[in-house]
Amino acid sequence: MEPETEQNYNSRKYRTPDGAPADIVIFTITSEPQHRGTKSLPKRELKVLLIQRKVWPYEGMWALPGGFSRETETMAETARRELFEETGVDGLHMEYLNVYSTPGRDPRGWIISHAYVALVHENYLSERQAADDAANVGLFTVEEALHSMQLAFDHKQIMEEALNRVREQILRTDIAKQFLPQAFTLAELYQVIKTVEPMFEESNFIRKMKSTQSRSGVLEEVRDSQGGLLKSNQYSQRAAQLYRFTGEIPKLSLYG
Repeated sequence: MEPETEQNYNSRKYRTPDGAPADIVIFTITSEPQHRGTKSLPKRELKVLLIQRKVWPYEGMWALPGGFSRETETMAETARRELFEETGVDGLHMEYLNVYSTPGRDPRGWIISHAYVALVHENYLSERQAADDAANVGLFTVEEALHSMQLAFDHKQIMEEALNRVREQILRTDIAKQFLPQAFTLAELYQVIKTVEPMFEESNFIRKMKSTQSRSGVLEEVRDSQGGLLKSNQYSQRAAQLYRFTGEIPKLSLYG
């Protein structure tokens, strides 16, 4: 058999996929004030952005935003374009998650999908609106999406893996800061972490962070121009110390 060279190479000898779409998992944390007159922390929920499909296959079912790539763009460019075309959401930084290639995952043929994930502030999703192949677009709690809804394709599996990724990020990076004011209490920080990672059960979190924050360098106490400690009683009867992120990212967990 003649060895393959640049001169005799023929791409028609090889079976190629019938399509390479990008699927996009966008999580956010919604925040709603508690009853007026109380000093309770706001109600926070982890939610995911879904579209309702208006075309075959899985017409009428909810799914992750996404669509097929063009030969003139990268997969990352496909993800940004499809997210905007189907939901009106633009300008997000998304990370590559994984490739999904299980045979039969898509009734349209041999479809290999590349998934992207992001955890963003809800303000980025405020102008969302259905377009292109989407009949509707909405935010659903992760609990509802994974346990009460039947999602199209293998999107439940993709969402589960994306959820694991953002849960790792909330513990290993300072991504929580986008959901907090510049100066915040440790109770506020703990609530954000728990919203994303319910299994985070650090019973002595506040005490531990107070004792290690100076050593780890992740957080620092907020002080006034005279060097005095700044406190807040916005969410508690007793004033609590305010902190801010320093930008330091330890190799292991920030909070454990």
